[in-house]
Amino acid sequence: MIRKSEKSDVNRVAEIWLDTNTKAHDFIPLQYWRNNFETVKEMLSQAEVYVYENENSNEIQGFIGLNDDYIEGIFVWSGAQSCGIGRQLLDFVKDIKNQLSLSVYQKNTRAIRFYQRENFKIKCENTDENTDEREYIMIWTS
Repeated sequence: MIRKSEKSDVNRVAEIWLDTNTKAHDFIPLQYWRNNFETVKEMLSQAEVYVYENENSNEIQGFIGLNDDYIEGIFVWSGAQSCGIGRQLLDFVKDIKNQLSLSVYQKNTRAIRFYQRENFKIKCENTDENTDEREYIMIWTS
């Protein structure tokens, strides 16, 4: 089940953020993610976030964060990846938005393939100022 995140969800959502980032972005030092954890946790409590909750256990297994039409990220707990949760979260926001954009690190080829399968197109590329990593800006329109 997908629902809007509540304040009480922030600890689990932040755990998933850290777990997913450290595993998907092993080309970025672990300390970068740990140093940003508290800041991101605070931002998550104020952002437009939708969570995927397992109907049997009521445990949050993934989430998507939005800033207007920009996807800040789709994060699925490592123990629940490749089960269609990311696609369900993305489909959920596609139903409420006419256009979406996002940034994805070029070294994260798994994520790039996922977004391309979901009809996102590469618009341009640039460098993330925080990590000095090359990234693509991708766009989806309905």
